[in-house]
Amino acid sequence: MVMTSGFFRLLSDLPKPVWRYPISYISYGAWAIQGSYKNDLLGLEFGPLLPGNPKLTGEYVITHMLGIELSHSKWWDLAALFLLLLGYRILFFVVLKFKERASPLYRKLAAKRTIQQLEKRPSFRKMPSVTTSRRHQPLHSLSSQEGLDSPLHT
Repeated sequence: MVMTSGFFRLLSDLPKPVWRYPISYISYGAWAIQGSYKNDLLGLEFGPLLPGNPKLTGEYVITHMLGIELSHSKWWDLAALFLLLLGYRILFFVVLKFKERASPLYRKLAAKRTIQQLEKRPSFRKMPSVTTSRRHQPLHSLSSQEGLDSPLHT
């Protein structure tokens, strides 16, 4: 957004098809910088660049040096800035609500996909449980394992 606002490059220097027309109009930075230039420079006079030349007006600096059109006032820039910020806030709220409602569906689909992928692996297939090791035998009391008689285990 800052790149297309006219802060680093003038708007007239940006390529028109993509960066200047759609992107610079939705950039709140472009409206803010244009409005602040109009607020600060309109009505001022500057000394000439070369001695003997006429003084530079703020209007000349804005239109010729900064490439900003004076077709609308600084108040329109301020109104556009507030509308864009309000629009971005509403858009962010809508995206959060959509994510909140779509998240369980996405997780359900992701879980089904993961289970399907795990079932294809041979290491995760269900094998018949054959217990050949002593580790998986049913547990007995210690007294019966040592051959001792226990009054609880008679």
